[in-house]
Parts: sequence; structure tokens; C-alpha cells
Amino acid sequence: MAPTSLIKDLNKCKHPNSRKTLALAKKAKRFNNRTKIKFGHAVKSNILGEKFIWFTEAVGDRMIPLSKSELDELITTYLKRFDDEIEQINLKQSISKNRSNQHASRLSIIQMTLERETSEYNGAGIELMDLTDAAKFENFKKWDGNSVNLQHLKLDRISKKYLQ
Repeated sequence: MAPTSLIKDLNKCKHPNSRKTLALAKKAKRFNNRTKIKFGHAVKSNILGEKFIWFTEAVGDRMIPLSKSELDELITTYLKRFDDEIEQINLKQSISKNRSNQHASRLSIIQMTLERETSEYNGAGIELMDLTDAAKFENFKKWDGNSVNLQHLKLDRISKKYLQ
């Protein structure tokens, strides 16, 4: 049932504790929970899509798979992608003493992201395609950049230990 019709039906109900009102409230709650779950999946696929877009731009027009040392270098470069922005924020904070916390939220988000990704890479591994494998590299190159199609790609956990 669409949310507009739910609202109309709720407005028609006379008593707030009637069976019909409670049933409609239950439907509305179920609809809201379903949309929250859908939104959560969309956010996760968008984040993963941004990561893959960064790697496709970094790989460029290369047609042969990467070696393990090249992939290690590429992941290290990926982990340093926010260095310029952190430097800019630190520069702005050092210039204006009165507003030293101006970009604190962005800086903390970047630091948390980098900390999480670095610990994943050094530990269990970053969720990524194994670009050293020829078949997976070809599938990666065929990817159209749409985050919806990410579910068709086989992802692996690539760790620092695996690349050494």
C-alpha cells in the first residue's frame, strides 16, 4: 500500500485505539522499516562503487593484470587519497585561531575511514577484486561504473600479507 493512501486511511479512522487504526499503523511502520533497509543497502553499494571507481581511474587503460607489488602500491596510494584534504584542513585550522574546530567533523570522518581501511588492509583484508587474476581483471575492466552492477562482481579480501 502506498504511503499516501495509508495517510488517507489513517485520517478516516475515528478512534486512535481502534483495530483499523492499529493495523494501519503497523503497515506504516513496516513500510518505513523496509525503506530504511533499502536505503542502507544503497549507501553501502554507493560507498563500494566509489571505491571501485577510484580503482578504475587509477588502473586506467591497462589491459594486463597487475602484479602483487603493483596492487600493493595501488592500495597504498588509495589509503593516502585524503592526504591533500587533511593538509588543507590543518592549514585552515592553523591560520584562524578563533575557528580551530571549523572542519573538525570532516577531519574526524576522514581519520575514522582511514583508520578502518588501514586496519582492514593490515588485518583481514580490504574487500576488493583480485586485480592480479586475469579473469577477474577482465571482469573489472568490463564493469560499467554502475553501483547496482557491483553485486555481479566477485569480491575478495585482499590483505597486505596476501600481497607479500
